Amino acid sequence: MAKYKVDITGLNTNEIKVLNNEETMELFKRYQEGDLQAKEELINGNLKLVLSIIKKFINTKYNMDDLFQVGVIGLIKAIDNFDISLGLRLSTYAVPLIIGEVKRFIRDNTSVRVSRSVKDMAYKIIKFQDEYLSIHGEMPRTSVTAKALGIDEYEISYALDSLKDPMSIFEPIYNDGGDTIYLSDQIADIKEKNSDKDMLISLRKALQKIKGREKDILINRFIIGKTQMEIAESLGISQAQVSRLEKTAIERVRKLII
Repeated sequence: MAKYKVDITGLNTNEIKVLNNEETMELFKRYQEGDLQAKEELINGNLKLVLSIIKKFINTKYNMDDLFQVGVIGLIKAIDNFDISLGLRLSTYAVPLIIGEVKRFIRDNTSVRVSRSVKDMAYKIIKFQDEYLSIHGEMPRTSVTAKALGIDEYEISYALDSLKDPMSIFEPIYNDGGDTIYLSDQIADIKEKNSDKDMLISLRKALQKIKGREKDILINRFIIGKTQMEIAESLGISQAQVSRLEKTAIERVRKLII
């Protein structure tokens, strides 16, 4: 079995027992009969499921001990509400709940202050996405989320972006082997207002010259915030084709505004 590289204080993650499905079902039967020790065994036997989810946050600013504890809360909620009569594996049911708890922890600890209405909308969006994922086994498309919540598609991207952590202006965003380009290099200089206006005018003119499908892809990707897969499904083409069209459109705009 592969070893996890997540270090949790006071816990040897390489020695955690992993329950098979038969053992899990037997423990659930005991737990439903009132055996609290069986619940403890269910929790301890599924801790690696929590570890597998928080692994992607290893190189972030978040404390792994905190994320692990939050993930365990999600696991406990899953165990308390799991219905063995549905014929599902515990892991299938638990993953969305664990992810949901981790996401809530990260949202509540963001350093950016946003308006209450935008934050509430972001919570509604993520709650709907979590519920949809637990039912359908996949994330809902932007159009599905927008229709369910009665909002415009661009509002989804706007609301979710408001919960993201800020970037340092000294964050490197590009390096082709030569000079590094930092975020600060891309921030507008208020002393260059005329230059900014010229650039906006050039950009609008360039977009007017872009072909219909390529223009639609740019709008859906960078204004509405759809994924390439969502665009591919709406256009009836492959994601690879969308990727190529997107790159071509960006290159056309770049050439037209130079």
